[in-house]
Amino acid sequence: MSLAAHIPLFVGCSEQRDPFKGVKIIIDSIQTVDIPDRREEVALPPDGKDALPVIQETIDSLHEAGGGTAVLIPGLWLADGSVRLKSNVHLRLEEGAHLRFLPNPESYLPPVLTRWEGTEVYTYSPMIFADGQENIAITGFGTIDGQGEKYWLPWRKTQGPIKKILRDMGRDGVSLEERVFVGERRLRPYFVQFRNCRRVLVDGPTFIDSPFWMIHPLYCEDVIIRNSKFISRHINSDGVDPDSSRRVLIENCDFDVGDDGVSIKSGRDQDGWRVGKPSEDIVIRNCRYSGDTGGGVAIGSEMSGGVRNVYVDGYDLPKASHTLFFKANLDRGGLIENIFIRNIQGGEVKSVLVFSNAYHSYRGGTYPPKFRDVLVDNVQVDRAKIGISIQGHTEAPVERITIRDFTLRQAEYPLKVTEAREIELERVRVAGSNLSLDDAIPVDSKLVGY
Repeated sequence: MSLAAHIPLFVGCSEQRDPFKGVKIIIDSIQTVDIPDRREEVALPPDGKDALPVIQETIDSLHEAGGGTAVLIPGLWLADGSVRLKSNVHLRLEEGAHLRFLPNPESYLPPVLTRWEGTEVYTYSPMIFADGQENIAITGFGTIDGQGEKYWLPWRKTQGPIKKILRDMGRDGVSLEERVFVGERRLRPYFVQFRNCRRVLVDGPTFIDSPFWMIHPLYCEDVIIRNSKFISRHINSDGVDPDSSRRVLIENCDFDVGDDGVSIKSGRDQDGWRVGKPSEDIVIRNCRYSGDTGGGVAIGSEMSGGVRNVYVDGYDLPKASHTLFFKANLDRGGLIENIFIRNIQGGEVKSVLVFSNAYHSYRGGTYPPKFRDVLVDNVQVDRAKIGISIQGHTEAPVERITIRDFTLRQAEYPLKVTEAREIELERVRVAGSNLSLDDAIPVDSKLVGY
């Protein structure tokens, strides 16, 4: 069940001495992985040989025996197709193990049911995939390599019309059986996806060069992702995307990616409303964005099922495009609420804190999203083009936002506000001067820098 009843509602903090006490409540509620004490080293095939059969055979046999750990020893492991994780099995990559997925699209068939940028579809299998499993883990200090930029990113050039077909199907309620996108309807596969899984652990590996979003917990519960590094510098290579999932902990991760480090999702437009599963009870703490073209934490843009009870506690961004980005458009609907953010350190960024309902790919809907009950506390940034930008809608103003102990050394546009109410600024300083709502200018129809 949701922890919403146990997490304090945000009321401008006037009645809450510790609005971050929900962090402990969520972490204590997460059910953790417990793998049986059985270990089997996978035999490394000769150079150039496909290792997928022996990896999968080991996973399958451990699963049938009640569970255990499949160990990849140091060396290059080539996988011509998807590794399927199964309940009670732990895939461990020892330091020096390099699992590289080969770029043969037909090897990631038959298509699997997933959600692609917020719309459900049958398409190519993720490279590591678990569906309906529980008590599973990926750990160790090895490397997992998707070869995304060279082989899969070029698909993006032809995806525009294909995405439109899928989004039309989602809007119109076309049956899932008719939404099969393979062959000429090419959509890039996910790197690692857990779909409809419980008790999931990712701890330690380095994930590099993703075809698309890197780790995607979809319809999951009790997920921990920690102590991992994500290196994938091209667009759409988000680090971790919890999607209609709950009780999620992301901690001590380093994101060197060309898109969002963490992006919280819950479905796109009518298809997201149909599924109707929010993302909730999520903690992100002690992470770092070490790239320079993407950003720290985003909520959206596919957030139509709602996002609530999210805590961000400690995030370092020496250089980034955006820092904290609440993004949607007037197609989305959905409600984002009870978001608590503190201890953000930034160097040179384009934007620090943005609430937008004018994100790109607007298709003409009239369903304004709602943003409410957000606390942002203790933010220190050197330079930004945009400091704070809050863009609501006449029918859905952004409301009950408290920003305090927020310091910007320099900002071209310190404060932009449109259609918002109950906005509180406490000790917000830009270039050494205190900022109040009287200093705000309207948000442009197109946000500066986006």
